[in-house]
Amino acid sequence: MPKNSKVTQREHSSEHVTESVADLLAHQEPVDYKRSVLNVTGEGWDKQKEGDEDLEAENRPAWNSKLQYILAQIGYSVGLGNVWRFPYLCQKNGGGAYLVPYLVLLIIIGLPLFFLELAVGQRIRRGSIGVWNYICPRLGGIGYASCLVCFFVGLYYNVIIGWSIFYFFKSFQYPLPWSECPIVRNGSVAVVETECERSSATTYFWYRETLDISNSISESGGLNWKMTLCLLVAWSLVGLAMIKGIQSSGKVMYFSSLFPYLVLVCFLVRGLLLRGAVDGIMHMFTPKLDKMLDPQVWREAATQVFFALGLGFGGVIAFSSYNKQDNNCHFDATLVSFINFFTSVLATLVVFAVLGFKANIMNEKCVVENAEKILGYLNTNVLSHDLIPPHVNFSHLTAKDYNEMYRVIMTVKEGHFKELGLDACLLEDELNKSVQGTGLAFIAFTEAMTHFPASPFWSVMFFLMLINLGLGSMIGTMSGITTPIIDTFKVRKEVFTVGCCIFAFVVGLIFVQRSGNYFVTMFDDYSATLPLTVVVILENIAVAWIYGTKKFMQELTEMLGFRPYQFYYYAWKYVSPICMAVLMTASIIQLGVSPPGYSAWIREEAAEKFLLYPTWAMAILISLIILASLPLPLVFILRQFHLVSDGSNALSVTYKKGRMMKDISNLEDNDETRFILSKVPSETPSPMPTHRSYLGPGSNSPMEMSSAPNGRYGSGYLLASTPESEL
Repeated sequence: MPKNSKVTQREHSSEHVTESVADLLAHQEPVDYKRSVLNVTGEGWDKQKEGDEDLEAENRPAWNSKLQYILAQIGYSVGLGNVWRFPYLCQKNGGGAYLVPYLVLLIIIGLPLFFLELAVGQRIRRGSIGVWNYICPRLGGIGYASCLVCFFVGLYYNVIIGWSIFYFFKSFQYPLPWSECPIVRNGSVAVVETECERSSATTYFWYRETLDISNSISESGGLNWKMTLCLLVAWSLVGLAMIKGIQSSGKVMYFSSLFPYLVLVCFLVRGLLLRGAVDGIMHMFTPKLDKMLDPQVWREAATQVFFALGLGFGGVIAFSSYNKQDNNCHFDATLVSFINFFTSVLATLVVFAVLGFKANIMNEKCVVENAEKILGYLNTNVLSHDLIPPHVNFSHLTAKDYNEMYRVIMTVKEGHFKELGLDACLLEDELNKSVQGTGLAFIAFTEAMTHFPASPFWSVMFFLMLINLGLGSMIGTMSGITTPIIDTFKVRKEVFTVGCCIFAFVVGLIFVQRSGNYFVTMFDDYSATLPLTVVVILENIAVAWIYGTKKFMQELTEMLGFRPYQFYYYAWKYVSPICMAVLMTASIIQLGVSPPGYSAWIREEAAEKFLLYPTWAMAILISLIILASLPLPLVFILRQFHLVSDGSNALSVTYKKGRMMKDISNLEDNDETRFILSKVPSETPSPMPTHRSYLGPGSNSPMEMSSAPNGRYGSGYLLASTPESEL
């Protein structure tokens, strides 16, 4: 340390120290505390180790541009759920009225927690494991739990990309292969496939041609080789996109993030030109205000907000860790959150414009079929010609004319009306047939596209959009695994990425057997919801209550150059934890009251049937939840009882380019007077009066000198107890 420094002058003076540590440090040049008398850890200075750490900090990959980073976050957060989950929830929960609870919860839960993850990733510049080890070592299991959940989700999410790849290649033919039922020859007689005739062409193609699905989860049926090949292609795409980290995935994001918007806009323009599109949109956004008082609506809106932004997975933290320290992550959080919301609304417009067109087609088909029944009854004198209004023309029968005729017949033949087997053929009934997930994408939407002019073109565009939406989310999900593991265990990026993809493909073969779709349903329903809710609650608690909201806000002020709104202080400290706790409780109750089962496709009946999971499947289901949550208590116990080193006492001070990993100037005023600058044991004791070290809130034991190595984030002041390490 320079001889003329204030600290050195104080060492040779009997004068009592009155200046704060912040004042002392403010007048000093950047100092390497491993080499100075301020190192109280007893750890020797390792020049080579220090050089490696500095080199690692300098050489951490970075985004080529702000645009690339924003597109990566958008590509990760905007996924398949925006296209096939949000429209379903909007229709189910009150149409336009559903947008109100969604927007409210986006602002009070989604935005603050998304901002929190962006901020900690950018501040600490590590993946999820490193971030939570640093903020609160005893809650370091958060990072490992996030990695496990990412792995479980990635396993089945890539299967969906595989299905989209299969449909994409099947779209290069006219007519589309799911537009008509196949003809089966029985000797010299040609008949329509029974299963297809009893369901529909698109339903048959999905369940039989694509999945070749078994009747239950207990019937494995062996591997479906077509889906196995598509899954291999899907994992190959993910591996190629991820193999160089953000250098390769960042370039992919330019296309995978922007192309879906091009397709959605094209579909919206085309959809609005279709007959009946306005009916679908009007039905969609007609608000049912009474739904806003239903707690179930708010629970589903909160769950959708939670998963739409990718909270808890670690992908958000991983992407933000490659940012510059002075990046305005508050602007990023706001921008991405509302782009995500408007994308969901855009996708909803597209979906219901197309479904409105489909509903009109199906309604016309219903009218024609029932009109033929009525003509048959007229010809056989079951019905009198007097029942038919004089202006009705069976050659050009409209839905309005049919409804008028239907009401007359129902009134006159009230006692025997059911025996006639006539349908009401109401457009509203068709629009109320809610579908979501694979049922929307691979059945309802594909059926609508068969009626489009140039249907193969639109089919190619649609499934290419799904592939890109899925790929963007998969890159973020895989980054939630690769970034923290590479940061923590220093494995080679290319080798680990390839090995991870190969391992995931092998494990993922359970999803491409004939019963694989049932396993996809199981993983989707149970592997992520509850564990991720717990993870995000603990993230919130770790920052707001253990690390300290005031301290975190002060560090954000230094990092951003302005103080975030006071709204975030109260959101992080009170609102978000309470809301998330309510959501977790509601999720547990929902799991408890809902019978654990799945919709099975019964080939003989050509229909879906709800079945309960067998005992062995229940064991897998419970194991998924336990395994994903296990790192949380396990890491806590290991570090609480010092069975593994946690580095929780290492207060790292890094002045590299003006950045402090934990800034001593952030100590509260009343704590600074208790802070002492001590020497390493090998040096002559200072003549300064003995002072106690900074002990943190509620601590009263003196500082313990330790020769144990510091945590992996550098070394500096070793404290007996720090606020962020107390639990």
